[in-house]
Amino acid sequence: MADSAGAKNDNSIMESPPVSPLSGREKPPESPGSRSRYQVSAPGHSFRKVTLTKPTFCHNCSDFIWGLNGFVCEVCNFMCHEKCLKMVRTVCSCMAPTQVRVPVAHCFGPAGQKKRFCCVCRKHLEGNTAVRCEVCELHAHYDCATFSCGDCRLCHQDGSQDFAKDTFPHHWREGNIPSGARCEVCRRTCSSSDVLAGMRCQWCGITTHAACYLIVPPECGLGRLRNMLLHPACVRICSRNFSKMHCYRISESYQNELDNLEDADRPTKESQLATTPDSGKQVLKVFDGDDAVKRSHFRLVSIPRITKNVEVVESALRAFYIPDDPLEYELKDNGQQSLVDDDILNHNGTPDKAIFKENVPEAWLLRAKPQETEVLSIYAGWLKVIVAYISISKNSTVDSVIKEVLTQLGKQNEDPSSFNLVEVYMGSKQVQRRVLTGQELLLDKLQEIRKISLRQMNQTQIVQVNLLLEGLPVQLSKEEYADLLQEHLAIKSHLVTITHVYGNQGAVVLQISCFSEAERIYMLAKDTSVSNQQLTSLVLPEIMHNKLPKGDSPLLVFVNPKSGELKGRELLYGFRKLLNPHQVFDMTNGGPLSGLHTFRAVPRFRVLVCGGDGTVGWVLGVLEAIRHKLVCLEPPVGIVPLGTGNDLARILRWGAGYSGEDPHHILVSVDEAEEVQIDRWTILLDAQEITDDGKENGFLEPPKIVQMNNYFGLGIDAEVSLDFHHARQEEPGKFNSRFHNKGVYLKAGLQKLSHTRNLHKDLKLQVDKQDIELPSIEGLIFLNIPSWGSGADLWGSEGDSRYGKPRIDDGMLEVVGVTGVVHMGQVQSGMRSGIRLAQGNYVRITATKPIPVQVDGEPWIQAPGHIIISAAGPKVRMLRKYKHK
Repeated sequence: MADSAGAKNDNSIMESPPVSPLSGREKPPESPGSRSRYQVSAPGHSFRKVTLTKPTFCHNCSDFIWGLNGFVCEVCNFMCHEKCLKMVRTVCSCMAPTQVRVPVAHCFGPAGQKKRFCCVCRKHLEGNTAVRCEVCELHAHYDCATFSCGDCRLCHQDGSQDFAKDTFPHHWREGNIPSGARCEVCRRTCSSSDVLAGMRCQWCGITTHAACYLIVPPECGLGRLRNMLLHPACVRICSRNFSKMHCYRISESYQNELDNLEDADRPTKESQLATTPDSGKQVLKVFDGDDAVKRSHFRLVSIPRITKNVEVVESALRAFYIPDDPLEYELKDNGQQSLVDDDILNHNGTPDKAIFKENVPEAWLLRAKPQETEVLSIYAGWLKVIVAYISISKNSTVDSVIKEVLTQLGKQNEDPSSFNLVEVYMGSKQVQRRVLTGQELLLDKLQEIRKISLRQMNQTQIVQVNLLLEGLPVQLSKEEYADLLQEHLAIKSHLVTITHVYGNQGAVVLQISCFSEAERIYMLAKDTSVSNQQLTSLVLPEIMHNKLPKGDSPLLVFVNPKSGELKGRELLYGFRKLLNPHQVFDMTNGGPLSGLHTFRAVPRFRVLVCGGDGTVGWVLGVLEAIRHKLVCLEPPVGIVPLGTGNDLARILRWGAGYSGEDPHHILVSVDEAEEVQIDRWTILLDAQEITDDGKENGFLEPPKIVQMNNYFGLGIDAEVSLDFHHARQEEPGKFNSRFHNKGVYLKAGLQKLSHTRNLHKDLKLQVDKQDIELPSIEGLIFLNIPSWGSGADLWGSEGDSRYGKPRIDDGMLEVVGVTGVVHMGQVQSGMRSGIRLAQGNYVRITATKPIPVQVDGEPWIQAPGHIIISAAGPKVRMLRKYKHK
């Protein structure tokens, strides 16, 4: 492969990853079972006729296989009718790397609970040892994930693979498509719950049969969600030295869960090594190189107890999905003793010649036999097809290969120094590229890679990094932040520039012109604390807003995965799969600032918040704080309710709570939603010591300012919320169910039945500069929306000539009192409403004693002093779900 040498020449030879540049042979690669007489047009398969002993379905047409005979691939377990053999278009797993246009690594995380099939071995995923890509629909066993090639969705440009948004191709993934899906070509059902069948485009969502998808036009229209999708051609990120998990800001807790899966999988594999002498089979532990031995990553190969070495090698190659001739490989034990072709493995103890008669070594190494010459497959980046097969010998260098390639391409007049040869390793978890130096001996390079890993050999085919650092002290200047980073991270000023400062959030954005320096700062920041607060570092993409299609309004999605009975995690996966993962942000990994900064230059966009009222308030608060730095000053905000109360979502018609709706339907509803405005309020809490005669006697604590969207409560309702908050802090693991949370609320309320506070004696209330006489109440609540305490109408629907009808955009607060827990229960059951006290746009409260307060469900104990509520600047634009008939 070859890559452009910087600014030397635009006519470069570069990688086109369909196959390894270093994996050539004297003859085209064949499947390990190439001696089978059943051959098909799809490369790699090795079909043999089998007798069916249980109901079986065809992987090509997904129909039932009638009769006793079927045809199965010995490598990937592809099963089909005899009539479907000639129509098979699905490539065998061992040849999958040869079909990849642009290699992109996967982001593996723990799989969900739905029934799925492995995309490598095609078997059903059972138990807990299964993984899925967080970006595309690839599912696999944990043990099989290593053998999946890097064919994830290409969601951004990184300089090595740029593309035009006008000619965006489909990205097909086989199997695991929704039930009832119909083929775009023949309109027949193409999904199956019994086998891995059917094809689905990961961008536009169209589905087809495996035999039909080649008829579909190659250009993808991005489907129903194209107007809210962030087009990959408009996103740029320099991802070298960073895994895709870092680039997509996927929580590192997923990696910890994968490590647990590995620990759970190891005893299972070890137990399979134990076989009985009467079974007629033996299981070998086979490694594909020194790296696999060091990491203890092996494959189990089951073979007959008496078998020839070439058959054992053939089985080992199948286990590692390597499509090469078994005669070019050999097995070695730990002592590096080789088996010759006539050797027979025998574990029965029966007398045979030229064999390991008694003990077969526990572990074997699969090695490639030394070759005098090799064949390199060279790809030109501008053609994206194989253009030359170059035979190399012991003395062949990179420079000599480039000259020979240019000659075959008819470009012998070009300067060879303007071209580079690039080695690309297409791993499942990371794609690595390395420019080979001019005098490197390629044959030695091939042998070195094969010694490390045969599978890596089979898969082998500038600079501006933006980092967001959060957790710094707030309200510092740019120079003070630079000194702080120099002290704790020892940043190199000639490589690192502070481009944006968010003082009220305690965050800065760094632009780094060196990959190694970016990686060092990224990793060091995760282990650094400043003023006893842990730093957070995130890799940020750059949106090229001038390339956005006119009229598009991309959707910025925030998801709190800990909300909604842990359904937030499935929503996070669903939105990453349907949209560009660069527009979906995990709230537990950096909060909303990272997303809003990424979209700062987008002229028009919408926001979707998936969480409870607290999460929505968090996003609106950060949005208000950095609004002046956004080109789109007032992006409308929609809600997917994942909390317990969800009062704001209720009045905007998004429902009382998320109950497992299809993420695609949610996005369509957001696209159709109407924009409304809602008031937002600022609460100033000025804690001072108040004497009995109402005089101030000094400050107790610094003033605090908070924002309020839904309601502000003092007294009994805040006290119940505070008890719930303390219970959740003591045992957070139990609070993952909306039903359980409401039960704890009920318990906390019942404990306050006999409680009396005489709140009216401890408070003085002014509304629009008029004193309000308080009746005997236990709680005082200020409403901005007509929903309180999980949907209750506290103000009531009765008409009253003294007050206007409440609206969410009227610039007025409704002041209501409650007499106790019993009254609150009656309001929530719809039996009565609260005590109407006032309506206005400016409120002043004087508290003479410490009192429980809560703002949008967040409670604390407020010291005595003054509380002032006033309008908080411009109204907030929200999205209200369209009311369908």
